[in-house]
Amino acid sequence: MIIIIPAYQPDHRLLKLIGEIKEKSDFDILIVNDGSNDRCTPIFDMAITIGCTVLNHKKNYGKGAALKTAFSYLLEAGSQEGFVCADCDGQHTWPDINKLAMDIPYHPTSIILGSRKFVGKVPLKSRFGNYLTGAIFNLLTGNKIGDTQTGLRGFSARMLPWLTELDGNHYEYEMNQLLEAKKAGYTFHCIPIETIYENNNQGSHFNPILDSIRVYLPILKFSISSMACGLIDFALLFLFKRITDDLLIAVVGARVISSLSNYLLNKHLVFEAKQKKRNVTLLLYYLLVVLIMTCNYLLLTLFHERFAISLFISKLMTEVLLFIVSYTVQHRIIFRNKDKV
Repeated sequence: MIIIIPAYQPDHRLLKLIGEIKEKSDFDILIVNDGSNDRCTPIFDMAITIGCTVLNHKKNYGKGAALKTAFSYLLEAGSQEGFVCADCDGQHTWPDINKLAMDIPYHPTSIILGSRKFVGKVPLKSRFGNYLTGAIFNLLTGNKIGDTQTGLRGFSARMLPWLTELDGNHYEYEMNQLLEAKKAGYTFHCIPIETIYENNNQGSHFNPILDSIRVYLPILKFSISSMACGLIDFALLFLFKRITDDLLIAVVGARVISSLSNYLLNKHLVFEAKQKKRNVTLLLYYLLVVLIMTCNYLLLTLFHERFAISLFISKLMTEVLLFIVSYTVQHRIIFRNKDKV
């Protein structure tokens, strides 16, 4: 078993953690020095003395880059061992690391997640940030994960090629793991771990603004296609209604044009479906279009003509109601990548 620890500006907590791992196990430890300053050199020298392997970045590239450096190192070495990724700031304890390590052989096609419960003295920004990210992730992917931002994760060796190819060099890399796992044929297995925040988490190098944008951007990719095509559909609805004065023609005309745009964006940019599935995905997609279009017309008729709600508000309500249905069907059925790793 291998323990991977990305480290940027570490302190005594890193030495405490690796000392305990070495004392209580025969696990190998791989540390990536992500461009720390000279003040940290004695810490990395001590880690080497203790028996750790230390890889060095000349400058700070980000947590994702550090993890991928470790994964590439193991892949090139032909490693067949499972590995656990842990943070260097004292948030992850030896007992929790060991729990994940022991579970890896029993879940070779799962990402093992150390899931914090966020009870006790937890910084408000950490509690809220994790809740918000989890809610968005669960809504858009259908996967319920209690702790999407955990840095304590376990993997089998078979995942190394996939992990080295994922996008992201900063904190968004860990979110990309979760977003791309199902498409690659992997599932999630969560293990409860202790929630630890020392000194109100002041040792964290997470930038609340910049890194939050990086984390949420991959999630927003799932909805940006629908939002863009929704605007097209919205504008065309009013245009065709003004020209024809017929709600049915306006709904159908707008939906035909916007749906083709949506199909092309989803296929090539969002879900990246294989070309060999083109005929099947196109057929399934337009069956969904017919269903959504029918529901769209019925709901607009109900809201606008029966309840006399303005067309603008009626359209807005309809799109919100149908968005989740459309996304779920496309993600889980139409553009689902069935190829296993």
